[in-house]
Amino acid sequence: MITPSTRAVVKGDPVIRFLSLAAALYLGWYLLYEFILHPNGSLDRAVIDSLISWSSGILTFLGQELIPEPVNAENLRTIGVQGGHLLWIGDPCNGVGLFAVFLIFLVAYPGPWKHKIWFGGLGLFTIHLINALRVVALCLIVKVDYELLNFNHDYTFYVVVYGWVFLLWAIWVRKFAPTSNPA
Repeated sequence: MITPSTRAVVKGDPVIRFLSLAAALYLGWYLLYEFILHPNGSLDRAVIDSLISWSSGILTFLGQELIPEPVNAENLRTIGVQGGHLLWIGDPCNGVGLFAVFLIFLVAYPGPWKHKIWFGGLGLFTIHLINALRVVALCLIVKVDYELLNFNHDYTFYVVVYGWVFLLWAIWVRKFAPTSNPA
């Protein structure tokens, strides 16, 4: 049970307020995603379709010839370039969870809502773009040497994508969050 003194501590201490709000938002997101959004599949599918579309456009712009999707492949979620292999994009790799973590931080951390709205939209766009560039790079890596796929997928691009999100958070904290008592 939340007592008035507990409520006063949460309201008075910005760190506890941030952590409490972030934890509550994450729990809400987790329940929404696990029990409604993920079983429905339409959000994950839309984000993966967009990733494939953006990545295909970038690869084509770079002069790469795409491997055609196999017949009746509307649910395969693959992309690849000639001379390489098709890459399958699974739900954990589509960036939806990262979108949520980014937005949860943004909502929980102090700052003006007018900036949270545009910065959140810009952040989601750039995270999706970075993820599309990651898919492009993985397609090119597989064309050069398939053995390099796992290392780059599991390590190199985690550092790049999560590093980008961390940079966005740092920009938010330095440029838009209040410098005085945010409570």
